[in-house]
Amino acid sequence: MFYDLDELRAFAGNPCVIAADGAELTYAALADAAAEFGRLLPQDRRLIAVEAASDPEAIIAYAGALAAGHAVMPLPAADPVTAARLEERFRPAASFRRMGGSWRLLAHAHDPAEIHPDLTLLLQTSGSTGHGRGVRLSGTAVDENAKAIAQYLEIRPDDRAALILPLHYSYGLSVLHSHLAAGASLWLSPGSVLDPGFATALEASGATSLAGVPHHFRLLDSAGLSHTLPERITTLTVAGGAMEPEQVGAWSARMQARGGRFYVMYGQTEATARISYLPPDLALDNPGAAGRAVPGGRLLLRSAAGTEITTPEGEGELIYQGPNVMMGYAESCSDLARGAELSELATGDLARRDANGLYHITGRLSRMSKIAGLRIGHDAIERAMAAQGHEAAVWGDDSRISIAICGPKDGIAALAAKLTGIGQQHFTVLPRKSLPRRANGKIDYPALKAQSAQPKPARNVLAAFQAAFAPQTVGRNDSFAALGGDSLRHVELSLALDEALGGAPAGWEDMPISALEQAAPAPGASLPFDLAARAVAILAVVVAHQTFWPVFGGAAAMVILMGMSIAGFRWDALKSGDMRSFFKPVAAVLIPYYLILAGYAAAWEQVPWASVFLAGNFALTIPETHLMLPYLYWFIEAYLQMTLLVALPFAVPPVRRWLVRQGAFRTGLCFLALAVALRLIVPEVWPIGGRAQFTAPWVFYLFALGWCITAASTLRQRLLVLGAACLIMPSAAYLGGNWYGGWIKYMWLLALIAGLLFVTRLPMPRFAARPLMRLAQAAFPVYLLHRFVPELLMPMIGLEGRSPLTDALAIFGGLALGLAAAAVQRQLVLAWTSARSRRQPAAAQA
Repeated sequence: MFYDLDELRAFAGNPCVIAADGAELTYAALADAAAEFGRLLPQDRRLIAVEAASDPEAIIAYAGALAAGHAVMPLPAADPVTAARLEERFRPAASFRRMGGSWRLLAHAHDPAEIHPDLTLLLQTSGSTGHGRGVRLSGTAVDENAKAIAQYLEIRPDDRAALILPLHYSYGLSVLHSHLAAGASLWLSPGSVLDPGFATALEASGATSLAGVPHHFRLLDSAGLSHTLPERITTLTVAGGAMEPEQVGAWSARMQARGGRFYVMYGQTEATARISYLPPDLALDNPGAAGRAVPGGRLLLRSAAGTEITTPEGEGELIYQGPNVMMGYAESCSDLARGAELSELATGDLARRDANGLYHITGRLSRMSKIAGLRIGHDAIERAMAAQGHEAAVWGDDSRISIAICGPKDGIAALAAKLTGIGQQHFTVLPRKSLPRRANGKIDYPALKAQSAQPKPARNVLAAFQAAFAPQTVGRNDSFAALGGDSLRHVELSLALDEALGGAPAGWEDMPISALEQAAPAPGASLPFDLAARAVAILAVVVAHQTFWPVFGGAAAMVILMGMSIAGFRWDALKSGDMRSFFKPVAAVLIPYYLILAGYAAAWEQVPWASVFLAGNFALTIPETHLMLPYLYWFIEAYLQMTLLVALPFAVPPVRRWLVRQGAFRTGLCFLALAVALRLIVPEVWPIGGRAQFTAPWVFYLFALGWCITAASTLRQRLLVLGAACLIMPSAAYLGGNWYGGWIKYMWLLALIAGLLFVTRLPMPRFAARPLMRLAQAAFPVYLLHRFVPELLMPMIGLEGRSPLTDALAIFGGLALGLAAAAVQRQLVLAWTSARSRRQPAAAQA
């Protein structure tokens, strides 16, 4: 057995467990530490609870308790509430848990449960919830399943598994069991696969295999790791729920291309862990199959009448027979003294067997969902809700669970998430006055589902465009490019399309709205790199204005993005000499600016005339005279000045025709040459000191670089722009005073330029992408309003001075104020366009 200490010592100095900090535990050291832990436990055979954390201490305690002859109940890590609930239900004699950051062995005062001689492991069917059913497993079941898994996976002593699964979960525990049985090692992953350092840590770990649920593989895809896994990883295994056949095919092909193996596995806690597996060489041709029985086991199909189905492609309930079948369920501690009650496992799943003898799961008989690798019993949720005083009915599938509740819905999703261990986003809560019931008093679920069915919301792409381009008239044959879109509308519509379609498709800017309404979303969750840069830039601006942190260059990055926007969205207007279209987006900038100016004028009782004429950045006066706005608003003044500077040559027909013949990229190089000349010459002939950094001549080269980034269409052109930036940025740092802050600023701008040139989209999970898109959309309101928080609002409630607290309030408050302003603006525009659309049909009918 894998928990026999003599068998562990047989592997002697082989590495066994590698902790997150790199500390290595050998098999001999594990056996010695486990024996020492076992001596701390009661002499008579009892149930011992162990917090199943991915930590060597927990694994030592687990092995030690088993080796000392006790049965073990794994507890979910870092969940004291569920741990206490399980301890109360099943009455272990002792618990080994982390408390206050250290491990402690706790002896319980209550009478410990009596346990059957064969009982070795008590697992829970519903992941981390204490309301699920306990599964009683014998030592034989645990040992035989570990050996079967090690056999078909061909685990060798020199293999190493990356353990990213929780150890209280039967799948994660089976990874531990099978590797200990084979003398292989395990690397305990320090966190999520989405953590910034995960790829580096995985590479350094020396792992040769990785086991995960389908959600883990979706995360690996979204993080861009699907094609960059370390070369040493030759085996991937997936279980814990159905993976889409196309994903099975994709991962199988990737692993075959690198000479590796991708195993699809099916299992249930009631069968210790694994029931079947799909051999890797069959995965590409059978991507939807659950495979064949594990070694030592047998699968069969049974009809509702109880007879075995042997006909080809017949469908029935999947039955498993083998030594790893559980002894039975346990609802309370009194059940732990019972012996084995089952000789086979009725899985509750419908399946069919194909001509090759492979089994395919086709549906579920019982009421449960499998989400994020956890099997969630609908009845278990109902029982838990009832224990909390809520009358509820629960149903769902493997993507979503619905809860009809008698009473208010507030807090129900949070409670369900806490009970099940999955996120609130997986629940739909439906308040009801009463639940429909049959004559026998049981809930009528079909009637309840019919009552709760809601039509799928329409993709309102047209409304998003109408709101973005109001008051223009927008039809379904229009496109973003044809409507004369700009950077602000681009961000707004990118977010709207992400919400409406589940991801903006590539090239959407040139697609008619009618095509967009039918378009498939972009594959995978990602964010356009320039939108991510905009979000990071505005965050840097807010932080730099409040703290002394060296996060310089946020406004400079926004100037680069400004140049990209004008080159990308307004080049056609410049080519045609359509100055009205070219200057139309300026209104979206100047209207909020002048509203801010009016507010200052009212507060100061004086008009800041220099800023009225957008000349405050020329050092004509200082803000203390109240003849100009604070220095913060130089960006808007420089924006208009650079816009005029770009428009000027195109307003002269012969020059415009020459520039059009040169094309956008060469025009950008002309602007860059002019900008560099202005940067070198103007400060010499117009010595205004530090105020020069707020002027257009000082920053126009950044604008021109942004223009060139957008216009560069070939690798040669992009390398040329990068080469120019590599010369310009260090020079700017040196000419700007040669101080460390300047070097930080210009070197990160150089890195940003490289990213903008060569990275189109940034893979990231959708839960992170949308907040960043919201921040990017609100960048301009945030810029305009963020200083109102520390300079106006906080002093009104007595918060002044500098401290970590006031800095944090100023930063997050400034971001929140800008986001709120953007949200109000969106709602006003939507209300206006809605009212306008209602008036137009009425006018047509009149």
